[in-house]
Amino acid sequence: MKRTNVVVVGAGPVGGIAAYYLAQHGLDVVLIEAGPDCAQDLRASTFHPPTLEMLDTLGMAQPLIDMGLKAPVYHWRERKTGEFFSFDLGEIADATKFPFRIQCEQYHLARLLARKLQEAENAEVLFSHRMLGYRQQGDKVVCSIETPVDILEIEADFLIGADGANSVVRKLMGVEFEGFTYPEKFLCLTTSEPLEAHLPNLAPVNYVSDPEEWLVLLRVPSLWRVLVPTEEGDDDEYLRSDAKKEEVFGRLIGKPEVETHHRTIYRVHQRVAKSFREGRVAIIGDAAHLNNPLGGFGMNSGIHDAFNLCPKLVAILKDGAPMEKLLGDFNEQRHRQTREFVQAQTIANMEFIREGDAEEHRLRRAKMAALTSDPAARRAYLLRQSMIESVRAAAEEEAQPAAA
Repeated sequence: MKRTNVVVVGAGPVGGIAAYYLAQHGLDVVLIEAGPDCAQDLRASTFHPPTLEMLDTLGMAQPLIDMGLKAPVYHWRERKTGEFFSFDLGEIADATKFPFRIQCEQYHLARLLARKLQEAENAEVLFSHRMLGYRQQGDKVVCSIETPVDILEIEADFLIGADGANSVVRKLMGVEFEGFTYPEKFLCLTTSEPLEAHLPNLAPVNYVSDPEEWLVLLRVPSLWRVLVPTEEGDDDEYLRSDAKKEEVFGRLIGKPEVETHHRTIYRVHQRVAKSFREGRVAIIGDAAHLNNPLGGFGMNSGIHDAFNLCPKLVAILKDGAPMEKLLGDFNEQRHRQTREFVQAQTIANMEFIREGDAEEHRLRRAKMAALTSDPAARRAYLLRQSMIESVRAAAEEEAQPAAA
């Protein structure tokens, strides 16, 4: 039977960061992934300033910056008039080492982390290995893993599930996944068409409000990503069709004959697991919580989960710190941050941008105009939307027991 300190399930950016943190701090780690490689998931691509600061402690911020696109400015835009409200993270440069977002598809980071782990003596990455089950026996967790040829058992001190929205680890824990699913599907189209040539003053990140059809326009190094809601009842074949693509770009830039590289359909959820741990098993990232993409909080909050959990596991295994207290703190702290900040803010962002009648839309526009014209309110908004406020609150909460 294989023996390690921690098994991490899921080689996305959240699982990769968790495994890399633990390996960098001297623990033995096995990272398993059901697919043959890190999934080329196009949903998450925004890295916020505090996430970059966390990655910087592992020497991973600069490689990500080198791969990505710096986006210090983002816009909330009015679709019909082209009016926009601009937010510049340079205004809060006194609050962060990285006063910008990095736009980079998440799989680039995941693959870089997997390569680094494969080079480490105390880490192993096992692709095409699927989690089947686990059993907790006293001070260990025995994981059953399906390989391409047999069933492998790995004995570990701890198990981390970072295996996404359909997490096998969460299901095996038997915890409820509370919340709701938005009724409409979301369609993401990517294109190398220079949208900035058609839409004046376009920022790298744009949340576009409209009473009839909102959308998100987001630039990554080589492509534009266009995210639009779809009508209930539209089937997937139609949503991926040329007719739908031409409809979207015809309305957007008056040019239907645009080449696309990806046409992806997905549902969007607002869900939180009732508990993020059971004994020596913990879940992080999308395995623990899901939210809509407006604001780019999903992947970032998952990385923040890892940076809360992993130091606690290091303290338990290397320093003999009390497991129940530390893992209880992890569960309580990240559960609170997820509900009070990530869920609350993403729901508010969705309500702000979604369709509505003309009067509702007028009131939302007036609120945004008032926000941008008030320096104190604008700064508070930037700190909140950049996740700096939530990370500060989490750090203060973490420090309270030590201060007492």
